[in-house]
Amino acid sequence: MTQEWQPTAKRLLDILGSTVGLAVLFPVNVAIVAAIKLEDRGPIFFNATRVGLDGAPFRMYKFRTMVVDAENRLADLQHLNRGGAMMVKIADDPRVTRIGRALRPTHLDEIPQLINVLRGDMSLVGPRPQYPREVAHYTPEQRQRLSVRPGITGLSQISAPNSVDFAEWVHYDLLYINRWSLWLDLKIIARTLLLVLGEPTWLRWLPQRTPSRLPDERAASQ
Repeated sequence: MTQEWQPTAKRLLDILGSTVGLAVLFPVNVAIVAAIKLEDRGPIFFNATRVGLDGAPFRMYKFRTMVVDAENRLADLQHLNRGGAMMVKIADDPRVTRIGRALRPTHLDEIPQLINVLRGDMSLVGPRPQYPREVAHYTPEQRQRLSVRPGITGLSQISAPNSVDFAEWVHYDLLYINRWSLWLDLKIIARTLLLVLGEPTWLRWLPQRTPSRLPDERAASQ
């Protein structure tokens, strides 16, 4: 059973982490804003409605990494989408700008989501939020993803970062929800930083991949 203090501690971690992150990354944000404006003079941010805790919609912030009319062009590119109805995964997406191609591999375009974390729309760690049109296709099992705040990073992002299989995402998200602890959040945050920044040899003691089944599932199968 989750100790009663841990949800409060998770929220405090979110507030502290997002505040420190926004302050430390302020010079990076200024550089990104300038680069986006210099490329095409379009909007700095891409603000899209996503579905959060208990199905509540919210506006999620990102630095814009695509052309201004990217959403209007999506219908013409659906034949290239490997994610089906549940997600958009287009290899070498022609809508991505030059700045976007630099930001996306480093996930720097996600920095504005620290504002969402500070506001309480999101958490540092949790299932990635999806569009209402994608959530509309959820099964009852998949709707369990909405029982916690969505996150900037999560177990599925560190366990299967390149997966285009939504079922695999759901598997890891539900595993995270069932196993949640503050310690697990801290490990996922550390693992995410290592994936983004590169892994020093002295930190390779961190788990490379979280077990795909819960301990009681393994015991039952023996």
